[in-house]
Amino acid sequence: MATQLVATTISSETNKVHQFFNELESQKNTLIKCTDLFTKLNNHFSFLQDSISQKFQTLDSQFQSLESRHKETLESLANQENSIPERESSAAARIDEQKEAALAALRNPNPPSNIAAALKSLSRKMDAESLLMFVISKRKESIMLRPEIAAALKEAVDAPRLVLDAVEEYLTCKTEGKSGVTDKRWACGLLIQGLISESSVYSRTIVERAGSLLDLWKEQLDGEPEKGAAEMVMFLQMVVCFGLRSKVDDEYLRKSVMKFASRRDMAKVAASLEFGDKMIDIIDELVKNGKEMEAVYFASESGLTERFKPIELLNSYVRNYENNVATILKSGNNSQVATDEANTLELTSIKDVIKCVEDHKLESKFRLDKLKRRVSQLDKNKFERKNTSSFGSGSGSGSRPPRKRGGRGTSSSRPAKSAKTSVYPSSFSRLSRRNNLAPVHPSPIARYSAPLHYQSQNMLENSTAANPYAGTYGTSITQSPAGIGMAQQHYSYPVDNLGPSSYLSSSSYAGQTNYGQYDYGSAAPPTYPYTTDQTSYRG
Repeated sequence: MATQLVATTISSETNKVHQFFNELESQKNTLIKCTDLFTKLNNHFSFLQDSISQKFQTLDSQFQSLESRHKETLESLANQENSIPERESSAAARIDEQKEAALAALRNPNPPSNIAAALKSLSRKMDAESLLMFVISKRKESIMLRPEIAAALKEAVDAPRLVLDAVEEYLTCKTEGKSGVTDKRWACGLLIQGLISESSVYSRTIVERAGSLLDLWKEQLDGEPEKGAAEMVMFLQMVVCFGLRSKVDDEYLRKSVMKFASRRDMAKVAASLEFGDKMIDIIDELVKNGKEMEAVYFASESGLTERFKPIELLNSYVRNYENNVATILKSGNNSQVATDEANTLELTSIKDVIKCVEDHKLESKFRLDKLKRRVSQLDKNKFERKNTSSFGSGSGSGSRPPRKRGGRGTSSSRPAKSAKTSVYPSSFSRLSRRNNLAPVHPSPIARYSAPLHYQSQNMLENSTAANPYAGTYGTSITQSPAGIGMAQQHYSYPVDNLGPSSYLSSSSYAGQTNYGQYDYGSAAPPTYPYTTDQTSYRG
């Protein structure tokens, strides 16, 4: 009985001990959870404190910067306010001077003796229609016109209004279907380029009028099945010149830039259209479409050469044209026609590469000796081929006598057919479609080679002496023996005289390989009045 009682007591005590330890374990787990929760809360509050401290420091720094800018702004406004009387008197004197010059020009019955004087006289008179007609009449002297137009516009009492009058005259002529639309468009383009070279802020009235003309112009362009490349560049330059970026949809601008990326000065225009980070996507798309050469110029103008390496793009361009040359020869069974096409493509592509390398001062990273020797060889082969063809079809001592034709005893001989100097644009495109060649586009260098005069740009007037591959519009090509055969190819009209439907519709672009005066490598950054802060999208 006693033993049973002891066992019961021990069992009861054991249960109590187990219960006690279970309670201790539960309290231990609760304590651990509380400790973990405290640690997390402590870390969280420490993070919040650090974050608030950093934000406070940032706000304090921004406040100090704002205060500093506020003081600078107040000082600038004070200086401007103090200079108002002086600027007013200076502007009044300038207006009086221009007024007297305009009245003197009106009273003078004798016409100006040279282009510069005539342009200044017409600008003083604010006669937009006569100015357009004069510029058109001097179209063959376009190289001389460009710098003189910018100087002449400075003589006008209201230069932006004069240019807008000219643009309105062109749009009216285009709406009414009058003749001479292309000539007026070209002349208006020169006037806009002359105005855009002067960074300025225009009055609200001028900007509103420019916006109205831009809306009318865009409506006309949207109604055309094919937009002219030169006119589209001129339209975009108008957007940049008068700060009308907000009036045009981003996607419309992007598509326009992409479609006409190979046009002269498009890289500068695109860099001034405030695309921001979208410029990276534009250059990426150019590369994917096989337009590596255009991508080099776009990257250079937009400050994105760190992301888009020029040497890598050039190497890709070289590989593409080498593959295309090999495909042309293989598809044509190395016939003479296929050889001529391949040589023309290779010559044009090599000259593009040389020009691009020289423009961007990449000679130390991209050797040109081999390419220049290849250019000389291809030029020589082309010259010899042309001479052989001419000799074979000429009436020399070894040629057959002229064949008599029936009818009244008369005889005649057919004139010798001129040798084909370039068969690339037409027949190569057919081979490309048939053999799925890599995309080959009209030479971008031809678009970039026309002389444009911006405020900070130094024209290389004597660049042809230093560059054996140089050439200018308005002069015949003489860079090699083959140039003798091309002496009749005289570029008397500017490069933007294109038809609306094709890049290759004008001899100024189709197959043109001369190196012009417009040097991207030595030119200063674009001087459009509305430019992008390019550091914001350096990838």
